[in-house]
Amino acid sequence: MKDTDKPAATVLPTSAALADGGPSFASPGSGRCYTRPGSGQCMKRHSILDAAARTFCRDGFAGASIDVIAAEAGVSRQTIYNHYRDKEMLFGAVVDEMMGRMNALLYGILSTFPEKTDNLEQDLTHFATRLGKKCMCNRDGEFLRKLIQTEGERYPRLFATWRENGPAEVGSAIAARLARLAHGGALEIDDPDLAARQFLALVNADLQFCGMQGQKPTEQQIEDAARNGVRTFLRAFASRTSRSAGAGTRSDTALS
Repeated sequence: MKDTDKPAATVLPTSAALADGGPSFASPGSGRCYTRPGSGQCMKRHSILDAAARTFCRDGFAGASIDVIAAEAGVSRQTIYNHYRDKEMLFGAVVDEMMGRMNALLYGILSTFPEKTDNLEQDLTHFATRLGKKCMCNRDGEFLRKLIQTEGERYPRLFATWRENGPAEVGSAIAARLARLAHGGALEIDDPDLAARQFLALVNADLQFCGMQGQKPTEQQIEDAARNGVRTFLRAFASRTSRSAGAGTRSDTALS
């Protein structure tokens, strides 16, 4: 039986086919666990999704084998089919699970964005460092970027959901916070959306370069990338008041 063949056993109800834009991510067939947290079924489903994520990233969708995923998850092939109708449904569930975890991380970090500060450079650098460590350089973020690169053309609408509900919303939220800093006199910004895109591009540039070379940045490299990106950003957008207040107060202390 091929990996994408439908097994004879009864399976969970399926959502819209991936060919029509991907599954409904709130459906019972998605990666979300609706059983009691810590239950055997929930733990088994997470084991399947973790093994599937590794396999899809390593072998691509076409090269991924349900048999290999089952072996890595420590379950039978039929157990996977009892949870997911076929390989495409499993792939959608993997993306859904990673998107959910990444969005939770992004919004948690966003809540730490400085709104009132006596040292704008230092506080923005702390924020950018947290963003780099917890989002750009965590496993889910790495897996999502790789899947988008390798499977984005195959399932464009699936990953469009991630872009709209993840980075795009975060960019808009950062733009709103930058606008508040400008309103308070800390920044001089005409277009907050453009400024937010430039902020993210600057603090992530070195990290993306490391990723293109197949390297995982060290904590020191993440901190340096954040610091250098924020300094460049503030050279363009810091108000005269901020420049005067920040003169002589630059801090290169360890970041967390």
